Amino acid sequence: MSDPTIVITAELKIRDNIDIATGKEAIIQFCSAMRSEPGCLMADPHQGKENPRQFVLWEKYRDQSAFEAHFSAQHTQDFIASEITELVQAFDSKMV
Repeated sequence: MSDPTIVITAELKIRDNIDIATGKEAIIQFCSAMRSEPGCLMADPHQGKENPRQFVLWEKYRDQSAFEAHFSAQHTQDFIASEITELVQAFDSKMV
């Protein structure tokens, strides 16, 4: 039986016109809101040591439907619309 859990690794960059402290706080608040989603099992932000504008988010969702619901959540729509960060790359994976 395969594990339906979805794990996301997303690299974000705070845009150059945004203060780093402002961007960092927005990312922290976004992850906090993600943790309130029914199917979100983990949402942890990590800031780059060499580049403080770089963040990696580790996200874990119960299943594909929980991951898809994440994008319908108001806090996700608001975060994307804020344009505080840009998505550099993202990888989705599953437990094996």
